[in-house]
Amino acid sequence: MVRRAAGGGGAGPGAGPGAAKVRAARRPELRLPPLDPYDGGGLAPDGDYDGLEFREADFAGQDGAGARFMDCSLTGCALDETSMPRARLLDSVLDGVRGVGTNLAEATLRDVELHDARLGGTQLHGAVLERVLVRGGKIDYLNLRRSRLKDVVFEGCVLVEPDFGGARLERVAFVDCALKEADFSAASLTDVDLRGAAPLEIARGVDRLSGTVISPAQLLDLAPVLAAELGVRVLAEE
Repeated sequence: MVRRAAGGGGAGPGAGPGAAKVRAARRPELRLPPLDPYDGGGLAPDGDYDGLEFREADFAGQDGAGARFMDCSLTGCALDETSMPRARLLDSVLDGVRGVGTNLAEATLRDVELHDARLGGTQLHGAVLERVLVRGGKIDYLNLRRSRLKDVVFEGCVLVEPDFGGARLERVAFVDCALKEADFSAASLTDVDLRGAAPLEIARGVDRLSGTVISPAQLLDLAPVLAAELGVRVLAEE
């Protein structure tokens, strides 16, 4: 596998003198080697999967705790209630995976691309994500509490009620994606670019937005939430 993270020289659309201060997330660039087809067996705890192509595999309800996936491609796989806590996904592509209740708590995702996923209630609390691209698809109720995200890009996707509570985000960008009712409670944010999120809806943790960049239009949209956080009452003149 040959790959190098694509760096960000600019700060994205609308970059100006102030925007240049935002450090852009580095994206993974993956070129997988020739892959061997997966033999169809089930996942195994602490399993070691290297250079394999998983196509339309059904992993529903299976236990892959602590498994390692290196230079792998997972296409159209079912991950309903799949248990993979502490798994390691390295230099791999997941395309069109789907599932509800997938457990990836305390997992490590490094140099990973996730395309067109349809996931609900995915558990990634305590996980480490580094150089990860999430492109397309829809993820409902994503649990990223107390996780660490560095060089992560959410692009063209829909995130419904994602939970970043207590998480640490550094060089994270939301590009042409919907961020609905997000929870940033107790989160630490550094160089987080929210300008490409539409809508940008923050249910909790608006007080943690230091370290983010938003657009003027988003500032107006967030004004009621910010006023409530500051205890400001906005009343029309009588």
